[in-house]
Amino acid sequence: MLRFVRTHCDTLSIASVGPPRQAHPMPAADPTPRTVLTVNAGSTGVKLRLVDDAGRATAIGGLAEAPAGLAAVGHRVVYGGARFTAPTVIDDGVAAVLAALGGVAPLHNAPAVALIKEARAAFPGIPQVAVFDTAFHASLPDEAAVYPVPEDWRTGWEVRRHGFHGLSVEWAAGRVTQMLAPADDPRLVVCHLGGGASASAVRAGRSVDTSMGFSPLEGLVMATRSGSLDPGVPLHLILHGMAPQEVRRMLNEDSGLLALAGTADMREVEERAAEGDEASRLALDVHDHRLAGTIASLAASLGGLDAVAFTGGVGEGSARVRAETARRLAFLGMAVDPGRNAAPEGDADVSAPGAGVRTLVVRSREDLVIARSTRRVLAARPVAGDRA
Repeated sequence: MLRFVRTHCDTLSIASVGPPRQAHPMPAADPTPRTVLTVNAGSTGVKLRLVDDAGRATAIGGLAEAPAGLAAVGHRVVYGGARFTAPTVIDDGVAAVLAALGGVAPLHNAPAVALIKEARAAFPGIPQVAVFDTAFHASLPDEAAVYPVPEDWRTGWEVRRHGFHGLSVEWAAGRVTQMLAPADDPRLVVCHLGGGASASAVRAGRSVDTSMGFSPLEGLVMATRSGSLDPGVPLHLILHGMAPQEVRRMLNEDSGLLALAGTADMREVEERAAEGDEASRLALDVHDHRLAGTIASLAASLGGLDAVAFTGGVGEGSARVRAETARRLAFLGMAVDPGRNAAPEGDADVSAPGAGVRTLVVRSREDLVIARSTRRVLAARPVAGDRA
């Protein structure tokens, strides 16, 4: 979806998932097929899906709608830091650590932690697993991950580039491999463009560079987040009397498209720009300039570029963003077919005939990655239930 609703992290979760439900114990026999409830707290809302063994997913409106007999609950957690680099079974200790990590990704981790607490209360006998966006980027080489800052920052405060949107990038990279010849091992950039936005360089299924860094604030222009900014700007504001908490809030909630165009909804920005609104035109120019430049930079990290995949609400829904990105990167061999790009169906190749760089649209399926990861960790470490 393309609509971005400005939300505060303290009001995002509980109201979105419905009233509390009566807790029920784990049944004596597993249901067939075994269903995993996936809980995906993003920056613009909460998505709940029931995913069966065959990958069939059904959306539900709240925890109270989940059926009895769940096999597990899988939670998307945006930031896991250096401690959590793989899916992890949630117990009291893990839940406490996750609550303490919320400051790095305030729009995401706080709602996720609230939902974990609610789900553990609702399903006390059912295993629950945290699946981390940052884990996919644990493979970043040091040259891409290390900031040139004092060592005690890097070692004592985990100041490094973590990367985000890992679940979406993992899914898109896998689909691109299926859509193209698997033996080609494409030099791929995945652009997850939604309420938050990032671009990641992927080779052989591993992250080698990405636009987001220590927090989800770095990188591309987003719906309400600024993206990369000279650190001197917030320092200047703080030193001249603005409260640090207010600076952080404004960079997360009052910046990006919203600051430039007066709306965080890309569809509205595009519509207003087409009608001649200069502020919206500027917002698109800044957004597109940053996106194209980031993809070109990631191509350098890959040693070339074979494919660009667009996913997320804007990545999938905006033909203009894809066409403009291809226009700006024509020197790299990127070009789209106007007809295919205007109305892609499902996962689609929208490249122009003969284009040296393939342009693909991939439907984001974070729910399937969460469910798959949850099943995998529970199979490797069997648990009878959450006894915490």
